[in-house]
Amino acid sequence: MIGMINLDGRTLTSSEVRLVARGEKVSVAVDAWLNVDKSRAVVEDIIEQDETVYGINTGFGALANQTISKDDLSLLQINLIRSHACAIGERMSKEDTRAMMCIRANSLVKGYSGVQRSVINQLVTYLNEDIVPVIPRLGSLGASGDLAPLSHMALSLIGEGEVWDNDTPVSTQEVLKIRGFIGLELGAKDGLSLINGTSQMCSFLSKSEEALSNLLPIADLIACATMESRKCSIKPMDSRVQEVRPHNGQVTVAERIRKILSNSQIIDAHKNQTRVQDAYSFRCIPQVHGAVHQIFTQLQGILEIEINSATDNPLIFPDAGITLKDQVVSQGNFHGEILGLIADSMSHSIFELANISERRIDQVVDPTRSNLPAFLAKNSGLESGLMIVHYVAAAALSELHAGSMPRSAFSTPTSGGQEDFVSMGATSCWNLTKSCELLSQVLACELLIACEALEYTNLKPSPHVECLYKLVRKVAEPLVSDRSTASEIEKISNELYAGGWLARIEAECGILPR
Repeated sequence: MIGMINLDGRTLTSSEVRLVARGEKVSVAVDAWLNVDKSRAVVEDIIEQDETVYGINTGFGALANQTISKDDLSLLQINLIRSHACAIGERMSKEDTRAMMCIRANSLVKGYSGVQRSVINQLVTYLNEDIVPVIPRLGSLGASGDLAPLSHMALSLIGEGEVWDNDTPVSTQEVLKIRGFIGLELGAKDGLSLINGTSQMCSFLSKSEEALSNLLPIADLIACATMESRKCSIKPMDSRVQEVRPHNGQVTVAERIRKILSNSQIIDAHKNQTRVQDAYSFRCIPQVHGAVHQIFTQLQGILEIEINSATDNPLIFPDAGITLKDQVVSQGNFHGEILGLIADSMSHSIFELANISERRIDQVVDPTRSNLPAFLAKNSGLESGLMIVHYVAAAALSELHAGSMPRSAFSTPTSGGQEDFVSMGATSCWNLTKSCELLSQVLACELLIACEALEYTNLKPSPHVECLYKLVRKVAEPLVSDRSTASEIEKISNELYAGGWLARIEAECGILPR
């Protein structure tokens, strides 16, 4: 159905972006065209009256003082796109590219960019016909927006560059000819508005937001499985404890754990255990996991605002009561500082979550603390059991540690000093996507070990944990003797990342607090 996702520049959600990324079609809200046309009229009036305004009839960046003649304005936009389409590196996935196109279209639909209707319609056509540009990932400094990657997108819109034919790059011109479409004809400001914005950054953030919406709740569930395997106390999750330090994330995670571990024979049987206190990696789960949850909530709020914002430069604010020049404002909404900072904060937070997960692994495989067979081997010494699964988690953690270093804490002045402080937000947001993948792998290691440790009790875990255990056992059988678990870890990791297991567990056992 065409137009399942309606773009109006105000109400697009990250979930809808991911639907478009996977192939959902889009339409433009009928009432959005009014503002688009009003802004375009200002641009046309500026050209007609020979006013000199940046981004409309001047050069760009350090060349802003160069005035361009009326006859060359279309060529100016084409040259801008061609010269800026110089990104390098691995190609963006088709899903990430479609998400970027959707976000760019939604920003233009907001009606402050001054583009022709045809610009937006071309983006919508490409999305609905699944004509996906081939875009090298590397080239954005996060200000002035994602210039290089978005230029490759714009290049395909005008019929140049390459698009995907299944997994093969092919000439855009050939595809348009076969499909019966033509390249976009650019007018004044059209090219600049296409490439000057935070759409690549938002695409990566949206991808990470979806992954983390699955990974963070199931990280709590995995921690509960490990708690049961270690016969831990649930007392630190008492609501009274959280009430006297009521950080939202801490309160939510403690509530989540109480729900997960309700009706657990294991927990009930060890309420009066002799161990005075559990290790921090168990006792402080609400405080650590909760802090990560709270950063994630901030990310969600920032992303929701950003994908519904006008992020190019200059912006048009139609107002018949002021001069044409005053209706055009050169500003910095393309600057990705807030996106870079939240992505870096989230990457650091993910490292902390993976770190505490690895510490719980260590608590289980060490027989001096767990009272379980060393490394859960059936014949310790002759067999190594899950010893190296811990090593794998530690290796992934090392990569996460490198990724926890802030990418935005660095700026390279460019464009002759005109663009003298950039955000590196695209690098930060891309780094976050890789950190999410690594987190799923560390959690998979903890889950595999927790399920094996649960083999050493005759008591039933909680319904939520038991459901998770059964899903794991469809992928990885209990240890009988040593075997390679590499493919099992990968399969578990993929399931955790995709969220299918979480959805099934909640369907069978009840929705977890968010």
